[in-house]
Amino acid sequence: MERLSYRFSRHAKNRMKWRRILDEEVKAVVAFPDNVQETIKNRKNAFKRIGGRVLKVTYRIEHDKVLVITVITRGE
Repeated sequence: MERLSYRFSRHAKNRMKWRRILDEEVKAVVAFPDNVQETIKNRKNAFKRIGGRVLKVTYRIEHDKVLVITVITRGE
């Protein structure tokens, strides 16, 4: 998935800003997740532990792009 381009929804950008999550961290979760769950509307939830917290990234693939829908943290 590293060759895919990424697009972030406004919601995801806001969540990333509030939670101080970098674009690179989100891309690492999608490219190298610890766990992935299939969900509704062709979406996926990818989980990865980064820096003492678990990031959950909800995304879907649209043609050659990853659309990041939201980003959540656990363990802060």
